[in-house]
Amino acid sequence: MSHEIKGRLWTGDYYNEGMGRDDVFDKLKEECGIFGVFGHPEAATLSYYGLHALQHRGEESAGICVTDGTRFRYHREMGLVKEVFDKDRLASLSGSCAIGHVRYSTSGDSRLANAQPLVFKYRDGDLAIATNGNIVNEPSIRRELEQSGSIFQTTSDTEVIAHLIARSPHDFVTAAKEALRRLVGGFAFLMMTNDKMLVATDPHGLRPLTMGRLGDAYLFASETCAFETVGAELIRDIQPGELLVLDENGLTEDRYTDMKRRAICAMEYVYFSRPDSDYNGSNLHSARKRMGRKMAQESFVDADVVTGVPDSSISAAIGYAEETGIPYELGLIKNKYTGRTFIQPSQELREQGVKMKLSAVRGVVEGKRVVMIDDSIVRGTTSRRIVNLLREAGATEVHVRITSPPFANPCFYGIDTPSRKELIASSKTMEEICKEINADSLSFLSREGLIEAIGGHAAHEPNGGMCLACFDNDYPTVVEFEDDAKPGCGGC
Repeated sequence: MSHEIKGRLWTGDYYNEGMGRDDVFDKLKEECGIFGVFGHPEAATLSYYGLHALQHRGEESAGICVTDGTRFRYHREMGLVKEVFDKDRLASLSGSCAIGHVRYSTSGDSRLANAQPLVFKYRDGDLAIATNGNIVNEPSIRRELEQSGSIFQTTSDTEVIAHLIARSPHDFVTAAKEALRRLVGGFAFLMMTNDKMLVATDPHGLRPLTMGRLGDAYLFASETCAFETVGAELIRDIQPGELLVLDENGLTEDRYTDMKRRAICAMEYVYFSRPDSDYNGSNLHSARKRMGRKMAQESFVDADVVTGVPDSSISAAIGYAEETGIPYELGLIKNKYTGRTFIQPSQELREQGVKMKLSAVRGVVEGKRVVMIDDSIVRGTTSRRIVNLLREAGATEVHVRITSPPFANPCFYGIDTPSRKELIASSKTMEEICKEINADSLSFLSREGLIEAIGGHAAHEPNGGMCLACFDNDYPTVVEFEDDAKPGCGGC
């Protein structure tokens, strides 16, 4: 395992991507993505390509752990997948089973020790764990374990499950079931020993996880787009509370607890997941187009062009345009090369209008009434900057349409959100937000409209099978927090 960061000073500010400091905290961040392979001779290489497809879920660190049935080989490092792994590194990771991880930290420290998969030695040999999500009751479990003698090596809440497993007198599978039943929160786990792989999700299915096949091998991924990348066939979603055991006997489908109310994170549909991924029988691009159509039905405004904030809102903008008959245009262009190491401009250059991440297309919006489609408003800073970009490019009117309800409550299940008091929708009215972002009009998609637009196999379930807590404050698990506190999401 590498123990140093190559070629850069890691300051923790690389999410800036050319935006001002306020903007860094004005877009939601998914915590991580996981990918697993069981029974393929090129497990490490498949994991590399699978993680590359999931890179949007975490850009801080990447790691892969492989077993050949007798020993672990692993590498993890700070950086993007393509920076962490090269051909020689992958060649050194020989084995037919692997779990991989891309990470974006929240309250967990941004340091190599927290990069996953986490690898441990315990009485039955080697253990590797990769997680997507957040364990809400991790602090109390950690205190309990520390008081009874456990010594933690990381600040990641993933480590608690390793200690719970190690302290159990039972076999690995039974110990894992016991440990999983202790956890409260939203999580998807891949756990691996030298001869077994376990796959599990929380009882509500808050964090996504899917299963695929490639020949005789089983694959697991946070999003189905990873299967498309490696040529695998999607089998199904992993069900809430399910535990899969893969070993020399093949695949055993089991459970560690009963499924509770299905509540997959609504923001996976709205924003986080790639548009070519599917959840619960619903394609994300198609669902986002339906959100745009529903938005048009609920909040039509006469205008000359419709544009979407790239990249996550383009599908919804197309839907809005199709429903209204207003032409869809690329009124905003994203500069894909303003990466994490982009040199920030001076204040003088910023004041002169240096725009790095987004640019408005003057030839499209000048003299036009523009409908700007976006997926969410968190603090309002980014929305105001984008509206002003369009105005500076000559737009005569800017009407903002948000294809989700007002985001007014913090997340505890693996999304990095500001504290409640920093969420603009928690304290301001629609009219006040509209004025704050300098728009001519503002509308949010209704809760009912969002549920109807997403549809899918879970459409008949409460809330359409989704967690809508960030919109309606109805958390599917018990959470304890102060109104002005930021939730602790250190899951990966």
